[in-house]
Amino acid sequence: MSADLDLTPPEVPEPTFLESLLRYGLFLGAIFQLICILAVIIPTSKGHEQEETESTDGKAADQMKKSKGPAPQIRQKLKKESKKKR
Repeated sequence: MSADLDLTPPEVPEPTFLESLLRYGLFLGAIFQLICILAVIIPTSKGHEQEETESTDGKAADQMKKSKGPAPQIRQKLKKESKKKR
């Protein structure tokens, strides 16, 4: 009975170059994704400083927009005058 059992390991073909390339490419892709996820989760101190400067720049930009109020009125007057000339 023990002579009937074949306990030799099955013959598995060696992976081809393309299979090896695909395997290592998938590993590199997974590592890259983990690095990207960690970069999003773990903030850097440089990022916080940039956010603060952007918020102050945003306030300055809002003030500039408010000061440009008369400019659209001049444009509207020019458009009305050009229509009147027609």
